[in-house]
Amino acid sequence: MDVFSHLASYDYGEVHFARDPATGMRAIVAIHDTRLGPSLGGCRFLGYSRDEDALIDALRLARGMTYKAALAGVPHGGGKSVVLRPPAPVFDRAALFLAFGRFVDSLGGRYITAEDSGTGLEDMELIRTATKHVTGVGAEHGGSGDPSPFTALGVRRGIEACAKLKLGRTSLEGLTVAVQGVGHVGYHLCKELVACGAKLSVADVDPLKSERAHREFGAEIVPNESIFDVECDVLAPCALGSAINDDTVPRIKAKIVAGAANNQLHEPRHGDDLNARGILYAPDYAINAGGLINVAQEVAGYDAEISRDRTMKIFDTIHEIAERSMKSLTPTYRVADLLVEEKLARAGGVPSRIASAR
Repeated sequence: MDVFSHLASYDYGEVHFARDPATGMRAIVAIHDTRLGPSLGGCRFLGYSRDEDALIDALRLARGMTYKAALAGVPHGGGKSVVLRPPAPVFDRAALFLAFGRFVDSLGGRYITAEDSGTGLEDMELIRTATKHVTGVGAEHGGSGDPSPFTALGVRRGIEACAKLKLGRTSLEGLTVAVQGVGHVGYHLCKELVACGAKLSVADVDPLKSERAHREFGAEIVPNESIFDVECDVLAPCALGSAINDDTVPRIKAKIVAGAANNQLHEPRHGDDLNARGILYAPDYAINAGGLINVAQEVAGYDAEISRDRTMKIFDTIHEIAERSMKSLTPTYRVADLLVEEKLARAGGVPSRIASAR
């Protein structure tokens, strides 16, 4: 594995590796940039076919968190972590996350963790017993719990901004939205959209999740491999990354792509492809910042109303990006990147360049 080539390609930064022999924990913490504050980002608990895949996932996601925090006005840098899920069918999850908590604590506050794919409130509560550098814990410990509803709220606001500019619509009443992935955030997004009068098609690798969306929201169930072929106003990718790729771009029939997933573009050029087809793309790190905005409030002292008010302003962020894009004929992802790079340049300094292993 050519670690340093990967670090260079994502302009890193700081990466830490840890292995705990007693529990079998193997983890990676990627800290992309701390010019705006200590890095903050979720912890994934997934199985990877190669260690290199886990590293690349952490690197891409942490870089996205830098951009997400900067654009959302959150005083944090970008970080992300991965705890590699053991291949054995039986393992001590509590011991793994306690070990991970000690790993996070050893970084001295340069990285603050939170939940992400494969982790939840119970894991954050375990981590909390080993370090104070954790968010997304229960309200009884000064936390805010599951950030998914805030992420979904921000995505809904972003979709409203896109609908206003692209479709001339002042509400989501009657709009058709195809949601790929109806797990934590996707489920709450469906709830937001239905409350606004939208009609849903949903797909998920887990049929039980699709069935729940059908039962609770009247969503049409679509085979997972067919969600990109659905005739709709909005396509909302809410599963894992790289959903927008060479295979899916030509199949998209929506006028807007706006969802909660991170790293939706498999490569930046796919943002150009969407733009060339006249499809308005809401940059993922701009539209899905609600969860980050919410957990960042825990660091300062949690106030749900402040979190909600700031998340609602994602409408303004997406509206500005889309408007600039339309006026300059520049793909939205490039406009968003430029806004972030201007903010980071004003912050001064340079990202740290540290790689360590334990």
